Amino acid sequence: MMKKTKSLRILAAGLCLMSLLWGCQRYEPEALQRESFPETGEQQEAEAPETASAETGEQPAEIQQEEIEIENQLQREPVKVKGIYLGANAVGVSDFMDRVIQRIDETELNAVVIDVKDDFGRITYQMEGVPLVDELGAVEVKIGDMPGVIRKLKDHDIYCIARIVAMKDPYIAEQKPEWALHLGDGSLFRDNNGDAWVNPYKQEYWDYLVDVAKAAGDLGFDEIQFDYIRYCTERGIDDVVYDQEDTQGRDKIAIISELVNYLTEQIRQEGMFVSCDVFGTIIGSPIDAQSVGQDYTAMAEAIDYICPMIYPSHYASGNFGLEHPDREPYACILGALEKSATELAKDRTDGQPQAIVRPWLQSFTASYLGEGNYMEYNAETTRQQIQAVYDAGYDEWLLWSASANYFYDGLLSPEEAEQEAQQIAESRAALPPETVPVQETEAQETDADGLTEELREALENGQLSESDAAALTQDGTPLIITE
Repeated sequence: MMKKTKSLRILAAGLCLMSLLWGCQRYEPEALQRESFPETGEQQEAEAPETASAETGEQPAEIQQEEIEIENQLQREPVKVKGIYLGANAVGVSDFMDRVIQRIDETELNAVVIDVKDDFGRITYQMEGVPLVDELGAVEVKIGDMPGVIRKLKDHDIYCIARIVAMKDPYIAEQKPEWALHLGDGSLFRDNNGDAWVNPYKQEYWDYLVDVAKAAGDLGFDEIQFDYIRYCTERGIDDVVYDQEDTQGRDKIAIISELVNYLTEQIRQEGMFVSCDVFGTIIGSPIDAQSVGQDYTAMAEAIDYICPMIYPSHYASGNFGLEHPDREPYACILGALEKSATELAKDRTDGQPQAIVRPWLQSFTASYLGEGNYMEYNAETTRQQIQAVYDAGYDEWLLWSASANYFYDGLLSPEEAEQEAQQIAESRAALPPETVPVQETEAQETDADGLTEELREALENGQLSESDAAALTQDGTPLIITE
């Protein structure tokens, strides 16, 4: 029975690896990424902007923006963030934002992440001061009065994070194909959705990202958060050709790390914090790190906050010893963050700062996993995930829902949160110094060549790209993400 259980876990690990290599979507399947806002139950406050307009007669805020002056102080003041993501279409409706701000005032929430440059490469409001934005027509107004939105958030002491999608930029890739990824025949590389991606080696694009970030800072954003700051992993990516004058011998990890360092250096000079979203599976996994170009500990040395996407729905059976990770949100989040603590501790050196870990938590139901593999996410699962963050020794978190579907009754009031913080501080003070939770894992069965049977078959059948296959066997040992 033990051998059968191990085999199932190994297969699950392989499936988890496959899911990373096959997908370029950020978090949820396409169906869950649409702006389909909840209309019933506890979450009525987050109804769709379109529905709200139909019922109230209110139209999205006018494109003409109200002038606003927000002093950009170079003295950065860190905030222990407890935040939510708000898509641009939702933010563009003032009535919706009023209800969200009320919810934030009533709960422990203190921050929002807002799209400034979205998944399609479009600037979501009438941005000023970036010539290339105007030249390329990159603006697609979804938030008519962004200055007014920022002012209202600031009036309620809400920390403002600007989400800027990096390498997945189909608009710029189409407008400036010389910056895009190309196949051997000269055509643009496109992912499964037909979207083109930007070539990370094009440093002119780095400056474009910096200019967009600075413009967001001038408007009053406190932090710039880069998403999709990585390579695509879908089929065909290994057919992309690169100019040796661009690469200069740098591999995926080297160029993404260099990009992150460059962005951070430029943006910190403007008085803003810098954060990056990363795949949770890169933590302690060289194969995943090489596939996407994200080195967890290296990136943590460069930025202020690192935000691993550790949604339980994104882990296959066997991870952290769980048969169905999505059905055990507390154990899954705890396992992922204990692994984070262990990896960062290994790389920690005196005098070398490390980013604060601020994980993304799941606020959506992953019904696409199939019957028996998922559960309905609600207020209770929200609280369980947050508790796991604290139990792992971390303090900050973000909730993700593409449809702004949040379970506010799973959050504490400001007063309750203050009491909880004091209890956590007292509990941690009683722990021995340098206490780092380490999760023991069960050894994996492998064949003589160092690979599990399932992964060796995947290699033979061509289910892995050549570069990923090489990374998998680089040291003659199995690099399998199961713990």
